[in-house]
Amino acid sequence: MSAESPLRPAASRSALARPLDFTYLSNRVAALGLLGTVALARLRGRGWADAVGAGGAAFLAWATARELDPDHPATANAALPVAAVAGLVSRGGGLAPLLPAVAVLSGLRGIAGTTGETLTRTDHLGLLAQSLAAAGAGGTVGALVAAAAPLLTEGGRSVTPLMGALLPPLARARGGSWTGALLAAAALPLARDLTAPEPVQSACDRAPRAVRAEEVRRARQVAALALAAGLLTRQSRGLLPLAAACLTVAARRAGANLKNT
Repeated sequence: MSAESPLRPAASRSALARPLDFTYLSNRVAALGLLGTVALARLRGRGWADAVGAGGAAFLAWATARELDPDHPATANAALPVAAVAGLVSRGGGLAPLLPAVAVLSGLRGIAGTTGETLTRTDHLGLLAQSLAAAGAGGTVGALVAAAAPLLTEGGRSVTPLMGALLPPLARARGGSWTGALLAAAALPLARDLTAPEPVQSACDRAPRAVRAEEVRRARQVAALALAAGLLTRQSRGLLPLAAACLTVAARRAGANLKNT
């Protein structure tokens, strides 16, 4: 996408599959950030599950910001250390918080339409699986974001993933994360900047057209609503990557607005 597309075209027609291409600097930043966060967490005495959870959250913040702000890889590069620091200074949550975060990423990717492909039946099943995993781990908000993707996109619509969001928690939720809640509380006042219309110039990964600005805006609106819902329901631990992504994207837009005034 854009001048620095983070992903390489793939043979798959999936609207969700986006393999990394390490010829791009932002992708190398993401990989090194993940590994560096895991290493720092281990040096701080965290167990492997918590360390991988912190590194995964940092990477997912980067990936989520790429969906919300396809023209600006710098915002994703900023979201990664924000999420890494938040994960390192808060009490570890293991791997479970990654399940709703992955569901959020996939849902937003489908809504933003950055690959240029229509959601397939396989994608619907993938979103259902992620929605089930998120809801089972206590991340109902993340499950709903995944379920929303086929309902908010043109073509390939399905209610199948919505069934996953109806699953009651199979594991006791660990409650909120104070760092995730802090990031969400900082991002939500900037929701107007985040969701205001903005042109998008990035090309789709596997379609001969630009990413549609209205679809990216819809993804940002869903992200802001999910962040508010997660804060109210104390699911901020699983939405920490989303909070970091929304904060950096909104901050970029707010800063640009200030320069233009």
